[in-house]
Amino acid sequence: MKIIAGNWKMNGTRANLIDMVTALQKVDTENNVILCVPYTMLGVKSDRNISLGAQDVSAHDHGAYTGEVSASMIADSGAKYVIVGHSERRQYHNETNDTVRQKAAAALSAGLTPIICVGETMEEKQAGKTMEIIESGVRESIPNDIDKNIIVAYEPRWAIGAGLTPTSEEIAEAHKLIADTLTAMGLSGTPVLYGASVKGSNAAEIMSIENVDGVLVGGASLKPDDFIPIITSVK
Repeated sequence: MKIIAGNWKMNGTRANLIDMVTALQKVDTENNVILCVPYTMLGVKSDRNISLGAQDVSAHDHGAYTGEVSASMIADSGAKYVIVGHSERRQYHNETNDTVRQKAAAALSAGLTPIICVGETMEEKQAGKTMEIIESGVRESIPNDIDKNIIVAYEPRWAIGAGLTPTSEEIAEAHKLIADTLTAMGLSGTPVLYGASVKGSNAAEIMSIENVDGVLVGGASLKPDDFIPIITSVK
């Protein structure tokens, strides 16, 4: 079984989500399908085989934090997951590993499963720091003393939105490092997703790579005709 998570980013409407859920109900799969959508859509009723998640969460549980949404509020909507530390949050909102760790801890305290994103920029890649950035991202973004109720997503940040995909060897190397680091942290068996330019034509190949437990899909998760081939590409 693989985890197929869609990240709608700042796209879509409740009607779009209802259409997607309706289409996915007809798909015969044992894969775990997650749709991470804008807050405004979290109340939409999902199918038993489809879970909803948010795309960010506040590190605070309540209080005078205008515009923030807490983990307990997300859980109250019925959602089960939340993305933390996505490359766009790190890029546009200057989120650090420490920020991400606090948000992941807040998610866990509310019973949500955080999808914790790590990955290197083009500058870091060109400077030969890929492995260093990935390992520090894992070690510093995951809260201490937790159980295994987390998911890690590897996003080569230089490939996000650029239509670029690392080689199979690069993906394998990154995912092995993440899996080894998680094992050293006492979190062996934690699912590790790959996310960057995933589409129906490359999903099966990517998910056949060792230590790749699923994918985090961006634009290709917005329409059933694009998303369903990814879900059904692996049994």
